[in-house]
Amino acid sequence: MPDWPLLIVLTIIAALAFDFINGFHDTANAIATVVSTRVLSPRTAILMASVLNFAGALLTTGVAKTVASGLVDATSINSLVVLSAVIGAIIWNLITWYYGIPSSSSHALFGGICGAALAFGGPDIVLWRGVVTKVLIPIVASPLGGFLIGLVVMKAIYILFANAHPGGVGNIFRHLQVFSAGLMALSHGSNDSQKSMGIITMALVSHNLLVSSDPSNPEVPLWVILSCAVMMALGTSMGGWRIIKTMGHRIIRLEPVHGFAAETSASAVIMMADYFHAPISTTQVISGSIFGVGASKRLSAVRWGVAEQMFVAWMLTLPASGGFAAVIYYALNALGVK
Repeated sequence: MPDWPLLIVLTIIAALAFDFINGFHDTANAIATVVSTRVLSPRTAILMASVLNFAGALLTTGVAKTVASGLVDATSINSLVVLSAVIGAIIWNLITWYYGIPSSSSHALFGGICGAALAFGGPDIVLWRGVVTKVLIPIVASPLGGFLIGLVVMKAIYILFANAHPGGVGNIFRHLQVFSAGLMALSHGSNDSQKSMGIITMALVSHNLLVSSDPSNPEVPLWVILSCAVMMALGTSMGGWRIIKTMGHRIIRLEPVHGFAAETSASAVIMMADYFHAPISTTQVISGSIFGVGASKRLSAVRWGVAEQMFVAWMLTLPASGGFAAVIYYALNALGVK
């Protein structure tokens, strides 16, 4: 390994730790529905999700480039800012994991980046247009998109199978849900693992350790891609049972047909975001899809009190993780960490 400063090494370790925590924090995104419908056992579902999360992480780096250069000016910050951002996001992730709240790991990281950057250089260092287009708009658009597509897909299934025997329909979608859960795991890996890739790339650029012909669109090194893919897969293999319980049981009572509709809808939204290099929250997308599927039957089928709790957590994620990151930055800076 090159003779890199200790702070860069610590930043890379923290980013990989975040990727690992993201894996077990967001395992529910990929497998909660397929486990709650008993289509797959928890062990089989986690193994499948781990493999496909790893595979998904290798598909593209467009989202990583957005994270590395689209929220703050990476050439104007230092690695202490990046380290503080990751630690702030990790703290919020662990708090929400402990209480079983399916918050967004992605937005925790974005909040951490902005909070640490503001503590370092004030508002001018944040690329506010990127924050609006890549973070704030997707906060509303991605779960709404999941909700609407989930609603439409479930309505279409009701029409197509209106005269079919319930037992036969159940058997069909028990098989189809294995496919949809796999697609969800693959798309989750393709979007979420890239956040840590972007963080490490940002740290390397900020310390002039990664030379790029276009600093606003740096290439992600291969070793960064592979290490983040591995850590995401390992984290996924640990499971996130507290959040799985919320996602799979507390929103609506799921059957295989509901699981298939929700996972397929969420995967479509995530893959569309990948195409546009948008780092969205997979947690919000699958949550919105589950709500849409439940609402297709009747609005009262959804436990809207749970939705309210999740929405509050989503709104708190950016300022909370940003606040943690700012405090961490001030503390490390006061201790003379360079």
